[in-house]
Order: sequence, then C-alpha cells, then structure tokens
Amino acid sequence: MATITELKCAVRETLESRGVLGQLKARIRAEVFSALDDQREPRPPLSHENLLINELIREYLEFNKYKYSASVLAAESGQPEVPLDRQFLANELKVVEDTSSKSVPLLYGLVSHFLSSGDDGGKLFLRGASVQAGPSASNTVPGPDA
Repeated sequence: MATITELKCAVRETLESRGVLGQLKARIRAEVFSALDDQREPRPPLSHENLLINELIREYLEFNKYKYSASVLAAESGQPEVPLDRQFLANELKVVEDTSSKSVPLLYGLVSHFLSSGDDGGKLFLRGASVQAGPSASNTVPGPDA
C-alpha cells in the first residue's frame, strides 16, 4: 500500500507531466492577488492604449512561457480573460506582417523595426497618449526642440 508521501509525489508528477500543475499555480496566484487587491481603491478605466499595450505584453509573456506573470498581469490590469485576436491587434497598430513575423509576438517585430531602422539615427517624434499618467506627470513627450 502506498504511503501518503508516495501518493503526493505521484499526483504531483502526473500533474506536472500533463502541464496542469503550472496552470493551477498560476490560477491560485492570480486568485490570491485578486483577494488581496484593495477593492476600495478603484482602478482607472482601461483605456484603448492600455488595452493594446497590455495585450502586447501578455502575448510576449505567454510566448516566453511566463505564464505566472501573464496571469497576474491579466488579474491586476483588468484585461479581458480571452486574449485579443492577433489580427485585430495588428490592424489597430497598423502593422503589416509577413509569414516569418507571425511566429513571434508583435512586440518583437515592433522592437526589431525600430532597432533596424536605417534612418541614420533620426528620432521618432512621439505624441502623448490619451491617458493621464498621474497628477504630477505630463502625458506628453517633449518634441525634438525640447
């Protein structure tokens, strides 16, 4: 007859081999985080920009098997449980993909584009988002003359 310790080991090994143990741990962490989250302090509304940024980060985390981090991001940010469709995300960002870029997260392609941009070190002028960063922070990025 198996001891309790042997039974625990067998269950753990079975759950690990099926890939379920990690998912359970991630779900438990997300639920603990949710339970500890101070519900008295409301979160700011999830803006369109934050939705897209969070989705880029989630896609990157899941691609790299950072499942715990992805589950906490989703729980903390209020991101929808079901990921956004990649084609929708690409359309929103006005990104055109080739077949090789579809095998990696969009964030890789965006970073690669800016790293390999051959415009002799010219800077990209960014405009402020529609989200306020906080009472003392400005949501605009200084222009080239700043």
